[in-house]
Amino acid sequence: MPVHTSGSSQGHRGKSLGLSLALASALAFGGSGVAAKPLIEAGLDPLHVVWLRVAGAALVMLPLAVRHRALLRRRPALLAGFGLLAVAGVQACYFAALSRIPVGVALLVEYLAPALVLGWVRFVQRRPVTRAAAVGVVLAVGGLACVVEVWSGLSFDAFGLLLALGAAGCQVGYFVLSDHGGDSGADAPDPLGVIAYGLLIGAAVLTVLARPWDMDWSVLAGSARMDGRPVAAWLLLAWIVLIATVVAYATGVLSVRRLSPQVAGVVACLEAVVATVLAWTLLGEHLSAPQLVGGAVVLVGAFIAQSSAPARSSAEPVVSGGGPERELAARGTAA
Repeated sequence: MPVHTSGSSQGHRGKSLGLSLALASALAFGGSGVAAKPLIEAGLDPLHVVWLRVAGAALVMLPLAVRHRALLRRRPALLAGFGLLAVAGVQACYFAALSRIPVGVALLVEYLAPALVLGWVRFVQRRPVTRAAAVGVVLAVGGLACVVEVWSGLSFDAFGLLLALGAAGCQVGYFVLSDHGGDSGADAPDPLGVIAYGLLIGAAVLTVLARPWDMDWSVLAGSARMDGRPVAAWLLLAWIVLIATVVAYATGVLSVRRLSPQVAGVVACLEAVVATVLAWTLLGEHLSAPQLVGGAVVLVGAFIAQSSAPARSSAEPVVSGGGPERELAARGTAA
């Protein structure tokens, strides 16, 4: 009897730790846009901010890349997909969207990815989806209509919304690639290793696109303004690299190792809430009541869509609201 109690206690502690890690990951990811937008408004190009984020995180994760160097031979397609789509594509589109639309709106649009994956499954792969999944897609699209206030002729910059949709599309591309190129079990790639190489590949691609040698480096020595308050630019950059990228990815992976992917996906939905609240309090980006209700509907629809995806086998990807890093973690630790 004491042994059973000890095992239950350990399991409870493991789940509690997993929830804590998932919450930390949602908080860390949610703060990326709030820290990046002041740097963009201070004069840095969105692509330059993305390059600083990805290159800085790649440098921190370099020891892990060296440790898992066998992945270059075993999973080149997966590494390329993660680097090009989940890192370079998502971040570039998301940060570019931030320069035109509010942080919360950009992230909520990106949360259409699970619904878009269901569209790919149904209309491209021609595989059946459940009624609940269809309801989730309808809810997500309807909620987005409230967020962007379509009744007033799109109150936000249309190109900014298109860039946010591009971020969602890049997530879909990575999910589809993982569906064809990944597996589970003992031979599954280590998630942290894939993240490390994804950051390195993303940094290499972004170096060509962003041309950081043309960046105004003096901005980093000055200050940016958050709703009128000055903040050291280097401090914002440190937050983006160390907390919103390295810590966010690592805690996201570790949380899924202790929780089911579905539970981690629910907690990951808090990322959009965190981003919206932080943007409201730190940047003064206020959303109307219909937009807040619409945002909640988007999250509910995204969760229903991701949890209702048809399970072809144990290797079926789990489309988490928090993004590719959690889907990758789920694949790498599935039993």
